[in-house]
Amino acid sequence: MATVADRLLAFDRECSRGGARLLAGVDEAGRGSWAGPVVAAAAMLPADWCPSGLDDSKRLTAARRDELFRELRDGALAWGACAVDARVIDSVNILAATLRAMALACARLRVRPDLVLVDGLQVPAIECEARALVKGDATSAAIAAASVIAKVLRDRVMIAWDRRYPGYGFAANKGYGAPVHRAALQRLGPCPLHRASYAPVAAYAQRRLWNGSC
Repeated sequence: MATVADRLLAFDRECSRGGARLLAGVDEAGRGSWAGPVVAAAAMLPADWCPSGLDDSKRLTAARRDELFRELRDGALAWGACAVDARVIDSVNILAATLRAMALACARLRVRPDLVLVDGLQVPAIECEARALVKGDATSAAIAAASVIAKVLRDRVMIAWDRRYPGYGFAANKGYGAPVHRAALQRLGPCPLHRASYAPVAAYAQRRLWNGSC
């Protein structure tokens, strides 16, 4: 019986023409978060190889993602990652910031791919052939690998920032709109990690302004 990893590898094998073309996958983490950076990763896997149990990072536990990250770090043909912070997101919008992070992640690959598969609807401005793939992290092994790398790295960043900006629950919610985060925004207002251009953050900031709290 074929596993998820077998199915993901089969897709990549077809796209790479049986390994004749070098394939990279690209994905992001944190696009919908209210705080912190958006992180993109690019990953290139050896032909017909991926860690056992690889899947879309959203379907994996944090512990399993950490295990897979270590395996990918050691076994990948190449990988790269880039974070774009909240100030840039606010200045150029989240789509442009995500595409920028993806392009920079690809630029950090030590091996040049022949084809880049990108999770989503649009591709970044890169110098090689690229193809957008909706739900790519559940379709391609290379994109699934990139999704795990991006998620693990971003989670680590948010856990570190939680110590700098306590009270928002960043270590647990990673900047997403969890109830604890909403309550903290109402109580504390935004911190420098928050994306001021996001409507929920802007609403809390405006409320504090009208209430004379800042």
